[in-house]
Amino acid sequence: MVRIGAFLVGLFFAGWLLISFLVGAVAYVTEPPAKTVEHEFHKHPKHVDFSFNGPLGKFDQAQLQRGFQVYKEVCSACHSLKFVAFRDLAGIGYNEPEIKAIAKQWAIKTPDVDPKTGEMSTREPVPADYFPKPFANNVAAAAANNNAIPPDLSLMTKARHDGTAYVYSLLTGYQKQPAELLKHFPDAKTPEGLHYNPYFANLNLAMAPPLTADGQVTYGDGTKATVDQMSKDVAAFLTWTAEPKLENRRRAGLATIVFLLIATALAYMSYQNIWAEKKKKAA
Repeated sequence: MVRIGAFLVGLFFAGWLLISFLVGAVAYVTEPPAKTVEHEFHKHPKHVDFSFNGPLGKFDQAQLQRGFQVYKEVCSACHSLKFVAFRDLAGIGYNEPEIKAIAKQWAIKTPDVDPKTGEMSTREPVPADYFPKPFANNVAAAAANNNAIPPDLSLMTKARHDGTAYVYSLLTGYQKQPAELLKHFPDAKTPEGLHYNPYFANLNLAMAPPLTADGQVTYGDGTKATVDQMSKDVAAFLTWTAEPKLENRRRAGLATIVFLLIATALAYMSYQNIWAEKKKKAA
């Protein structure tokens, strides 16, 4: 009797779920949801080639250093790298004296406490310090950026789908709103103080175009600093900050695959050798 009751209860819930699904499906077909401006005009990141793409790809240290220069001269005024220390720059080819010089000359000082008075103060960063934040807190950051808080960039390329291409596309994607958008969605005009960018999720963001002209940064290696080149370089650098061990991880994965293939072949040959005699006897 209990089993019959349990079966009937389960049947009731299963039937109710089926009815709910059918009602929802009919409603979706007969009255489809209205298309939004984001659905119609949001674009996926552009396809762009980097040296580290693919399972055997490697970072181009010259490009990473150029990207760091773009971050230093353009992005660091608003965006932090709270998970990256100055000494980590050794991973992109800087030596110890260069890292010390970079830390000492960094425009933003490291917060500290005066040991004599106990009051808050600042000091020059040292290689062991993480990159100092450009703002004391979120309130100060919002006040300086049209009530928007600039995100930390340490893990940005991992926090966004196709992150490297996303950063590149965002930096090169600023444009005027298409007339077609305003024609079909007249209420979606970009508000004053925001900037239209089809690669941003809701199409409008508070950050003004950070890279606006060729030659905004002067590269030491002679590379021509076009907006496109600077965008690629800083996107590559932010990929490194998010995955500094990328090359080691890929090498370890490749070695593991080779090991497993060899182990599988040896195991198969051992199996054949061990059971060969017994199979002959059984035959």
